[in-house]
Amino acid sequence: MKEHTREDLINFQPQHDSYVGIDSDGCVFDSMEPKQKECFCPVTIEKWGLAAVSKYARETWEFVNLYSVDRGCNRFLALLKTFDLLRERPEVLRRDVHAPELPELRSWTERETKLGNPALKEEIKRTGSEELKRVLGWSLAINETVPRVVKGVKPFPYVKESLEKLQPVADIVVVSSTPLEALIREWQENEVDGYTSIIAGQELGSKKEHLQFTTSGKYKPDRTLMIGDALGDLRAARGADCHFYPIIPGGEEESWERFHDDIIDVFLEGRYTEEWENRFLADFQAALPENPPWSTAG
Repeated sequence: MKEHTREDLINFQPQHDSYVGIDSDGCVFDSMEPKQKECFCPVTIEKWGLAAVSKYARETWEFVNLYSVDRGCNRFLALLKTFDLLRERPEVLRRDVHAPELPELRSWTERETKLGNPALKEEIKRTGSEELKRVLGWSLAINETVPRVVKGVKPFPYVKESLEKLQPVADIVVVSSTPLEALIREWQENEVDGYTSIIAGQELGSKKEHLQFTTSGKYKPDRTLMIGDALGDLRAARGADCHFYPIIPGGEEESWERFHDDIIDVFLEGRYTEEWENRFLADFQAALPENPPWSTAG
């Protein structure tokens, strides 16, 4: 399958009058837990010397990436958030471990939208930053670990059936912060790539940009929908004036069954309004708290 560019997103031409953007990890594929727990977290502990507080590092990483409002966020933002939380934990401080602040990474993430390894390499080439070189080494180690460890992960039940139902009547675009190489491999291995018009990963910009580039001025109001399992997906949908349907963490199969049996028809008939969205958002937001369980705040 062709690797698409930002220009492909901007120049995308609809083939149907309806559009569905779909996140990948944790939304289409039941891959979030094995990727985060067996790949991202162990590599983070190893590469940043956190073995002395591995229990707390693991707990913090998993909260940020799986069980909080930040679920599904870009890996570089997740690293910063995890380290910010670790620096506040008394258990970590008592062991004289100090998670790095990474000011150069933070500055880069604040001005760059294409938060992937290619853009990071360009920044390193420009600045020669040793801090960013270390971050890149961490990120590359994750990319090497994921395909070796995470194998045989299938789409959730009712995903393929939903794609089959949508393809004849809607343009389907993968909207993800996962590296493009991994996205293409996973969609091809499971023989679901053929249902999509474009697969967009972190190298092509933010999820909001993916949606804006492919929908703005190209569809009538109420004809665009984003499906996601994280609050970042909801924010991207809002920023691009798309409706949103949540795949609720912990209730993925039920969410997809409801989408296949009911919501597709409601959306295609033009009846998926804010009232419909609100039926699911309370449970969705409740599954993704802001404060960690070890915090005394709220």
